Amino acid sequence: MHAAAEDDYHDDVFPVVPAPRDGTRWEAPADLEQHLYELVEADDGYGYLRALAVEGVYRPVPLTDFAAAPDAPPLFSVEVPDGRRVAQVYTSGLLPRPHPDVVYEYVTLGTLAREWPDDIDVMVVNTRTPCEQYYLTTDEEREVWADLHDEHHREGRIDDRVDTRRTGAPDGPVLHGLACGAHLCFANGDAWNTLDWHGSGYSNEVARLEEWWGVRDREEWLGVQERLLGREVSPWYWDFVLGARLAVAAEQGTPVDPELWRRCVEVTLRNRVVETGGPGTPHRPGDDPELDQFVTALRDLVGKILRYEARFRADGLLPPDGHVASVAAWDLGRASKMARWGRGARYATHAELVAALERAAHEAQSAYTSWAEFSAGYVLGRCLHFDDEEFGTWYTSVLRAHRALTTDPDSPWLTVPFRTA
Repeated sequence: MHAAAEDDYHDDVFPVVPAPRDGTRWEAPADLEQHLYELVEADDGYGYLRALAVEGVYRPVPLTDFAAAPDAPPLFSVEVPDGRRVAQVYTSGLLPRPHPDVVYEYVTLGTLAREWPDDIDVMVVNTRTPCEQYYLTTDEEREVWADLHDEHHREGRIDDRVDTRRTGAPDGPVLHGLACGAHLCFANGDAWNTLDWHGSGYSNEVARLEEWWGVRDREEWLGVQERLLGREVSPWYWDFVLGARLAVAAEQGTPVDPELWRRCVEVTLRNRVVETGGPGTPHRPGDDPELDQFVTALRDLVGKILRYEARFRADGLLPPDGHVASVAAWDLGRASKMARWGRGARYATHAELVAALERAAHEAQSAYTSWAEFSAGYVLGRCLHFDDEEFGTWYTSVLRAHRALTTDPDSPWLTVPFRTA
């Protein structure tokens, strides 16, 4: 089931970006479009195609066409006055606000070369924008497309980068909420600061949510989104163990002795069993084998956290005396992206996207005091979830994201204050 609020309907189904009237250079929304604009000015159609081969393009598809042919919706085209048919495609930075009736599908230049319909004569890229470019679609021309794709397109080539839109970004809490998803935006090569979310294309966004989250419709998306914003997806006992260290530090000072930390974890947990179960509830060592096993696991978790933090300090992810106070960022960072993924799959309205981002920002500011703290919490949560102390790619890839996000001048963590006065 799709979401379609009245406010989501608008006239900007296709991008319309006028050129500057005063003769100044156009400020493109992103680096790719700036590059394409310069190639158009230089009359370099081949270089333009080469850039498309690297990045791919997006084609508009009415949802009615998806309903009729979900596995292969036709290429949208129009007939121009001279009788030829023209199909339009766009680069990511020029995609318009999502519309309830039209979606955009990602496609490579190689796929277009192989599957281009014989009855469509022209491809126009970024029509009605300053970086508009036209191509005839003869067999010879499409052989050039295929060759460029084979030479330049690589799966994941545009991942692991800070991509920042130059125009159209929101501000205030919404921008802060977008910045909370920066780890995942970096990993996927997504623009971190746009609400006009199309992600990897409509069908890919739908497939992503089903594969990774088991989300197949709007109701399931709403449930997962709420659980992430409520910090209920990650196991509760991760922050329970971290909170025990804070309690010991408040009483005994720092640094916290690991055995005192473990003892606090165990005593607090056993006391909670009594509080919830009432007097006489088995809670002492030996009373309940399952409880004893859980206590052992949480005591062991103390050691796992200490070892991760030692590695974080060695890698510069934490300061020399730093530690992680909460893993809330692991859920909140994913909540920031879940809001966008839901929008891309048309499970979320624009208003729901904005509201989720504002909540993510508020929760992050309640749990942390800086982007560096937020990042360390996110990384620890990811490692506890996936890495199992292997320090493999689940760790090294997010460490790479952390380093880029704390150093790149375009990073949200250097341009968006974590707190405002």
